[in-house]
Amino acid sequence: MTDSPQPQPVSIDTILPSAMAQRAEAGGVARAAMDPLAVFVLSILGGAFIGFGAVFATTVGAGGIGPDAVLPYGVMRLLTGLVFATGLIMVVVAGAELFTGNNMLVMAWAGGKVPTCAMLGNWCIAFAGNFLGAIATAALVFISAQYSFGGGAVGHNALAIANSKSALSFGPAFMLGILCNALVCLAVWMCYGARTTIDRVVTIIPPISAFVAAGFEHSIANIYFIPMGLFIKTWAPDNFWSAIGKLPADFAAITWDNFIFANLIPVTLGNIVGGSLMVAAVYWFVYLRTKPTA
Repeated sequence: MTDSPQPQPVSIDTILPSAMAQRAEAGGVARAAMDPLAVFVLSILGGAFIGFGAVFATTVGAGGIGPDAVLPYGVMRLLTGLVFATGLIMVVVAGAELFTGNNMLVMAWAGGKVPTCAMLGNWCIAFAGNFLGAIATAALVFISAQYSFGGGAVGHNALAIANSKSALSFGPAFMLGILCNALVCLAVWMCYGARTTIDRVVTIIPPISAFVAAGFEHSIANIYFIPMGLFIKTWAPDNFWSAIGKLPADFAAITWDNFIFANLIPVTLGNIVGGSLMVAAVYWFVYLRTKPTA
């Protein structure tokens, strides 16, 4: 008769940053080696998940603009940030690819574990899939007429969000993009220290809520927010405009040119700098670089 195997002890100790760096590097190697078609499909999901977070935030923030707002500005921003975090929670827990989070591939690239072409290829495929998933979500939500809920308050908020993002100049949009993805990638980085799903959820909420509340700019979220405003501005029926007491001309900044050139390009570049340099490169330098021998 053989001895029965002994159960392995379950550790609840915190995973330290040095071990997190190893997990992040290994995750980057695995991600870069994925089948490109699988990356693309998962990226469509990632864009859709972020779009769902944006729908949630837009709905919760409805009625929170203008002189008739019920809650103070900061409180409303906090609430929208808390619910927007749903998007990244779904990306991490359900499994999807997100361009901004994939900037953490720099940790594996800097150590020579992932070639440059593989990293850039992953980023391009992830961005394309995220773009398709987010803008398709915006189209579906528009077709559903969800923007007309609350007497048009949801659509009014969507227009106000899109207008403010489209009115940014290049410099502020770039800097807001840097700040945003520093927080997003910190959320991803801290998830490498998680042992359970609850750990991941609790870890994600604070940094994501912080970037939304502060008004920082996320490229993939904006692929939902601004096209949603464009769809409403272009195709919403007259009764919607009568309900909110506004005209399309009141949202003059919402144009396709402003979406691409005043927001998406500078924000995307800022996101790359914020995630790649301010988070991934820093933690690679501290924990993974080869130390010089004495």
